[in-house]
Amino acid sequence: MTYLELLAPARTADIGKAAIDCGADAVYIAGPAFGARAAAGNSVEDIRDLCAYAHRYGARIFVTVNTIIYEDELEDARKLVLDLAGAGVDALIVQDPAVIEMARGTGMALHASTQCAIRTPEKAKFIESLGYGRIVLERQLSLDQVRAIREAVSAEIEFFVHGALCVCYSGQCYLSEYLTGRSANRGECAQACRSRYDLLDGNGKVLMRDKAILSLKDYNLLHRLEDLADAGVCSFKIEGRLKSESYVRNVVTAYNQALNALIEKCPGKYSRASFGHVNGGVAPDLEKTFNRGYTELFIDGNRGKWSSMDVPTHLGEYAGEVSSITRDGIVLRSSALDLSNGDGFAFLSGNEIVGFRADVADGLTLRCRVPEGLRVGTKLYRNISAKFQKRLEASAPVREMTVFTTVRLSGNTIGVTARAEDGREAAVSLTADNGPARDRERMLSVIAGQIAKRSGHYSFLEPEIHAEGEVPFMTSAFLNGIRREIAQELDGMQVHAVPLKLGAVSEESAPRELSYKANVANSVDRAIYAKRGAEKMEDAYEISHRDGAEIMRSKYCVRHELGLCPKQGKNKPEPLYLLNAGKRLRLDFHCAECEMTVTAER
Repeated sequence: MTYLELLAPARTADIGKAAIDCGADAVYIAGPAFGARAAAGNSVEDIRDLCAYAHRYGARIFVTVNTIIYEDELEDARKLVLDLAGAGVDALIVQDPAVIEMARGTGMALHASTQCAIRTPEKAKFIESLGYGRIVLERQLSLDQVRAIREAVSAEIEFFVHGALCVCYSGQCYLSEYLTGRSANRGECAQACRSRYDLLDGNGKVLMRDKAILSLKDYNLLHRLEDLADAGVCSFKIEGRLKSESYVRNVVTAYNQALNALIEKCPGKYSRASFGHVNGGVAPDLEKTFNRGYTELFIDGNRGKWSSMDVPTHLGEYAGEVSSITRDGIVLRSSALDLSNGDGFAFLSGNEIVGFRADVADGLTLRCRVPEGLRVGTKLYRNISAKFQKRLEASAPVREMTVFTTVRLSGNTIGVTARAEDGREAAVSLTADNGPARDRERMLSVIAGQIAKRSGHYSFLEPEIHAEGEVPFMTSAFLNGIRREIAQELDGMQVHAVPLKLGAVSEESAPRELSYKANVANSVDRAIYAKRGAEKMEDAYEISHRDGAEIMRSKYCVRHELGLCPKQGKNKPEPLYLLNAGKRLRLDFHCAECEMTVTAER
């Protein structure tokens, strides 16, 4: 049996709880420091509370400690690791090898962050050898590449399936640091790939002007979960630790349903990595959630149109074309959408996205303050569905653990044994003092009905009842008390959670020379790599700021995106250049590897 995990993001502990309620098997969240999203920090106490909530369902909490650690931060990082272990955290998501040493003996699993840039079997084997029980792969991989890595290691494989895409191989993007001094490896990415650039050829001719040339669409592998599972992925990760609760609830619900459908299709082959079932909630709709357009990227080993250079943010669903503009608002020619009061809309004005809200939606008429730049013929998009948002907010799902019960009646004694779906067992035996029931069959029906209810987060199924002779009379309150007592007894036991894989250290040699891309930032890193044979180690880019360094490498190729690839029969001279705020970036194209690099020019 292979256990499959849906891993959800959380900016806050409350969002983490919402993700659990919607069916997530695990949540990843940042602590107060050293997370790769500095704007998404949480206190250790909040994480402790989230862990307690998640563990009721056998769900797990992973905390990101995935920045590079500077020398003067080692002690603070060590203290945080110990505090997180004490809070009940199940695993740490790590980039810097120094954190592995800090976490040794805490009982927490160690997961190699996507910031480790794992995209080959050789790199995967080396990373696993450091002591990681799980490796999070680079997103720009094909199924065949994922499968090859799976065959090379015994560690669990985690893979992103939804959300924003970094254009660079993760962990080796230094563009933000170069342009703004804000390092992605320090949790301060300025999202320079979403910025606008001019594209120039070697002669200075402008090929494109003011476009988000490095911005990619968002990932969406909702319909590829079976392919990924077959390739060896056990954890399906949703990006979005800066996203809202409504985003997380919508996306998690969609993937929870898809994962359940996969398991139902393959009985005995797969099972979920946590317990409980989701009741209620709203039918998910990924088109109504923030996205830059969707792509499956390189999952099939093929190139497509991956860029969102025209719209590097959320434009929304097409709503219709403006037919006329009145003093009170806008009239559309037609629309396939059910428009409602409070909907948000956007349109392109030149290279800018202009947004506004409709106070009233009356059929095709939108009553609102008409924004500047809107014209007859403008194409409108809805980026906020007020009706959908209200349904999300008003219909929070409930997650319940199933409890199977057996009732045995003997004289005036009622004995109830219970087994939760994770295997915990509880039993209650009480004496009823009211004598026999006048109507035996009706009393048995009352017993079944009162036991088969909800207590806390437990959903009790109708019991199997064994009764001989007379049945004692029992009030509903008496029977409800039995059910609540069982729930309390179950709560007092630790859930039989599916264990996470703990890594083991092995002697895999490091390369003799490590470039700045290894992100070596402290003496502990140096000692770890030196013990494995590394003789020369460059400082991380954030420390060295090497002149002329390659600051980005990617499967994404500007020439291919623009139809200028030699494989498309074109012969556009290279290199090309990006210009932003007076800084020039050189684009080189490595056709043998089918990769593009970005180099900082002095």
